[in-house]
Amino acid sequence: MGAEERFSSMECYICTECGTQYSETANPPDNCTICSDERQFVNHHGQQWTTHHRLKRWFRNTIHQQGPGVIGIGVEPKLGIGQRALLIRSKHGNVLWDCVSLLDDGLAELIKAAGGLRAIAVSHPHFHNSMVDWAHAFECQVYIHAANRPWVMRPDSSIRFWEGKQTELAPGMTSIHCGGHFPGSAVLHHDHDGGELFTGDTFYVNGDHRSITVMYSFPNYIPVSAARVRLVEKAVESFEFQRVYGQWWDAVIPNGGKDAIRRSAERYVSAIEGKYDNQPVR
Repeated sequence: MGAEERFSSMECYICTECGTQYSETANPPDNCTICSDERQFVNHHGQQWTTHHRLKRWFRNTIHQQGPGVIGIGVEPKLGIGQRALLIRSKHGNVLWDCVSLLDDGLAELIKAAGGLRAIAVSHPHFHNSMVDWAHAFECQVYIHAANRPWVMRPDSSIRFWEGKQTELAPGMTSIHCGGHFPGSAVLHHDHDGGELFTGDTFYVNGDHRSITVMYSFPNYIPVSAARVRLVEKAVESFEFQRVYGQWWDAVIPNGGKDAIRRSAERYVSAIEGKYDNQPVR
């Protein structure tokens, strides 16, 4: 919906460009804090807003298997930056990694039939979306690292801000603070079948599905320093894992994930330090 449209009641407005939901107001906010940040961008046609109620009328959730016990959840038609969340099945309870702006009735019934949600964990602000609506629907908490508190646009008692290097969400499931993309960027480690790492944009799975990168801004191509890359890599050094689940549909490194992160970090540091500066011109 255009910014110029008049709304007649209190609503939790959702930015159509990034999918972030805001606290209830009579009129849409003047601008989206998330999109105004240099890591993202404002819609080229101007700031636009919608609501969860409108999304449930015109959009739908889609689900696709992404790996053993891992189900991807998206929204069609495309909303925001094309985010997808991951439902991670576990004998100790299901965890939703990252979030999307829509929770339609059919998907809610499906997840409840599968045991509901023990917790929601969010990697960084570009996936905050309608996390409060999800938390209320499944009566669970949302885990966000405290360093990302300034980017929570709809404060709520369901949000648990955690501090330090890591926190346990369930037996065998640990959220790890890495930083890099955002101060509170985190990943989720699942101690299952050789180990798996869910990374959001903290470690961006590249198109070759064999390497990753770390960036301050992906759409605007702003890198981080070599020292920051080393710190992000070090945060997961003590964890064992084979699979890495990235930020988009099918962005998965199916095996050798820990070595892929190590090799990619070395390549990034070498590039920043000038490895490619003297390549011959052809």
